[in-house]
Amino acid sequence: MLFYKTRQEEVGKYILRHKCTIRAAAAHFGLSKSTVHLDVSHRLKTINPGLYARVKRVLETNYDERHIRGGEATKRHYAQAKVSKVK
Repeated sequence: MLFYKTRQEEVGKYILRHKCTIRAAAAHFGLSKSTVHLDVSHRLKTINPGLYARVKRVLETNYDERHIRGGEATKRHYAQAKVSKVK
């Protein structure tokens, strides 16, 4: 069980250090998004409540900004499509 505690804490520390999303942390560690989400939102709460609270704040910020990143991605997509159509 020690392996799991270490992984959850490492993922939590990575998210804090880089202020990244669950998706980015999953890609970095080679885990699924579901696993990372469970690790930092459920399992970490019982293992290290202090770390959990700090990670939760970062993730809440990411959730609040999600619609902005989605809009920017859509804008880039259509700008790229317009450039490709002109060529």
